[in-house]
Amino acid sequence: MKYKAIIFDLDGTLTDTLEDLHLSVNYALRSCGLPERSLDEVRRFVGNGVRQLIERAVPEGTEPPVVAKCFDTFHSYYIIHCQDHTTLYPGIATLLMALHTKGYRMAVVSNKIQDGVTELAQSYFRGVIDVAIGEQPGIPRKPEPDMLYNALAQLGVDASEAIYVGDSDVDLQTAANAGLPCISVLWGFRSRNFLVAQGATMLAETPQDILQLV
Repeated sequence: MKYKAIIFDLDGTLTDTLEDLHLSVNYALRSCGLPERSLDEVRRFVGNGVRQLIERAVPEGTEPPVVAKCFDTFHSYYIIHCQDHTTLYPGIATLLMALHTKGYRMAVVSNKIQDGVTELAQSYFRGVIDVAIGEQPGIPRKPEPDMLYNALAQLGVDASEAIYVGDSDVDLQTAANAGLPCISVLWGFRSRNFLVAQGATMLAETPQDILQLV
């Protein structure tokens, strides 16, 4: 076994969460009297946590109290509706079970708020993924490496024994900052050309490719 542990990003890697994020962003924008965003715009905005998602979604020059209200509205709405349209990408359930059977330790590390990560992990990954870490006070978000270090500590695995899997430039930066190799998946929120331009060298077109790469 080349690696002992695999750390996954969540949105765009394991779960297709874009529609629920899009609907929640637009609910918050509408509630604050702001113009809505398209699905493709929200796709481009995700990756650095929900606070930056909202900061990117509101019009430039929006007053800070309005941004704060929009974020709070998004947060409250998304916790309730984070599974309305969210699903695992095809082949992910089979991949995770195969990795679990082979004895890999696994974690999810996401810039999504911890409540959302916990709920999705309990719904989709119970008994298969050992650790699920989301945005929380005191731990810098990706691309800082702290969340990965936290996951490695909980897994009891050294960085030299782990690999990271994600779908974005943020994931590539996070893996590099933590000293982990990175597999970039091509079914997520970023294109092949974009990922290659950001330095991706290991690409997975299907979940089965991940099984072969590790």
